[in-house]
Amino acid sequence: MTTAVAALQSQIVTDPPDVVETDVAVIGSGMGGGSLAYALRDSGVDVLIVEQGDFLPIERENWSFDAVHTQGRYKNSAAWHDAATGIDFVPGNYHYVGGSTKLYGATLPRFRECDFGEIAHVDGTSPAWPIDYADLEPFYAQAEQMFWVHSNKGEDPTDPWRSTDYPFAGIPHEGAMARLVESAKKQGLHPFSAPQAIDWRPGGRCVLSYTCDSFNCMRDAKGDADVAAVRPALNAASKNVRLMTNSEVVRLETDATGRTVVAAHILHQGRRIQVRANKFVIACGAVNTAALLLRSASRTHPQGLANSSDQVGRNYMAHITTFFLAIDPRRKNDAVYQKTIGINDWYTAGPTNQYPLGNVQGLGKLRGPQAKMGQPRIPMPILDAVTQYTLDLFIQSEDLPLAENRVYVNSSNQICIARRETNLTAHRDLIRRMKKVVRKAGFPVVLTRSLGVEATSHQCGTARMGDDPATSVVDANLRAHDVENLWIADTSSFPSSAAVNPAITAAALALRLGASGALTS
Repeated sequence: MTTAVAALQSQIVTDPPDVVETDVAVIGSGMGGGSLAYALRDSGVDVLIVEQGDFLPIERENWSFDAVHTQGRYKNSAAWHDAATGIDFVPGNYHYVGGSTKLYGATLPRFRECDFGEIAHVDGTSPAWPIDYADLEPFYAQAEQMFWVHSNKGEDPTDPWRSTDYPFAGIPHEGAMARLVESAKKQGLHPFSAPQAIDWRPGGRCVLSYTCDSFNCMRDAKGDADVAAVRPALNAASKNVRLMTNSEVVRLETDATGRTVVAAHILHQGRRIQVRANKFVIACGAVNTAALLLRSASRTHPQGLANSSDQVGRNYMAHITTFFLAIDPRRKNDAVYQKTIGINDWYTAGPTNQYPLGNVQGLGKLRGPQAKMGQPRIPMPILDAVTQYTLDLFIQSEDLPLAENRVYVNSSNQICIARRETNLTAHRDLIRRMKKVVRKAGFPVVLTRSLGVEATSHQCGTARMGDDPATSVVDANLRAHDVENLWIADTSSFPSSAAVNPAITAAALALRLGASGALTS
């Protein structure tokens, strides 16, 4: 345990009684739950964060490519089931204080203003949200301050209007990434500094290391939900926020009418306990939130809690994603921190593309153990050698909400994912265009690996937000239509996935909920 965490021990519940009481129970400590707890600090109400995992241990393996990627040392989710292939897989879905953000890439772009409206795509229409960008803008600004977001205003042609500038300047491009940026500009594109949540402020703790993307930061220099939200909430002056770790919520219980949740049933280190609260907020991530609601079926909620619409678990989205490696075999890529680029020139429909194509951004510098996951038959020494020459990009396109794309729980109580990808034609077009860009920039060899159902880091849509209770699970203020004291504060509520990382939008929604007074009145 670090000194910083040890200082918070008075607010951490390690040996709870059989019944724990609170005003507001927040289930999950990731980007949504952590940001909500931060918003409710000093609010005058007693807040209990319930987290399935514990603090991620600080140890030298945190920065080991072999331990993290080959051995999967920190993967602690139960296996999920891919309905299409019949194969079980362990998702990149982490149960720690801070949730999956402990090992995320820390890229925090806002959704574009157009993403909140209806958008025509090659495979269908992305639906409008019941709120618009202006409703979230001040909370985006607050989240950017919380998470130390670095970028440069005016570089990205699709960047939405903002009431404030980015808190900190963008991270400089280096190595092969700098070469790509200069060439892309000459080709008429608008590469920009991708918004990064790292503590690279003057006097900050970040040293721009190799081990940022998909690693835990031992320096607490990554703007994750643990460091930037949960710990400040626990350390608030009024001490009104507590955290209970190692506590898996297995179901929610309602009163006889089914209109009010009265208890969360929890497994805490082998014991069965209850949390009783006046108000409950689920923030477990889109898949686990849907699973919890479905597992909470009862006489009054036979299809699952808050599921009279039959929309819980449906409309699952996770982006169409590809790892894109550009190689110049004549020159090694000496970049250390290369998650600095973004390209959105084809994000929306335009003169050369009838439909939106998506977003391009930098990946953390790949090494042999990471490449081995995609190319298991190639010997590690060869992969280690090849990745010294690669420039690594991440390409993503919007995934559309389909009712048949869903999360459900089978008879063995296992989470199952059924998903058919959409907008593949647009995604392939974006890859084709990027191949031309990098080859003109002096990278003649391109390798790609498309990610499938196992790519769960951008999951959303399983408890969609809407005005009509017949077609949605929560309203525009994130309260369940069917249950008076239940809210959902994570990416579950997204009606659409856009084509950029969802994390800061989840944070902004949670901050908006915290500021609304709904949980404190």
